[in-house]
Amino acid sequence: MSLLYFIVIGLIAGWLAAKLIRGGGFGLVGNMVVGMIGAVIGGSLMGMAGVNAGSGLFASIGVATIGAVVLLFLVSLFRR
Repeated sequence: MSLLYFIVIGLIAGWLAAKLIRGGGFGLVGNMVVGMIGAVIGGSLMGMAGVNAGSGLFASIGVATIGAVVLLFLVSLFRR
């Protein structure tokens, strides 16, 4: 996966996660970082669960968004 592809997936996933978790937005760069970290977390969680989300753009965005939502949820626990 190229770096540009990873950045685009991270940006989309971070934006989607911020929309799903109210108050979870960190701005453009912050959401991109959350999405990229979420992609790693989501891939790890799916791998541990034995789930194969498939390949392609939409599967990558889905996995990254799941990971980003988990990350934003954990961050919100520590923010309070």
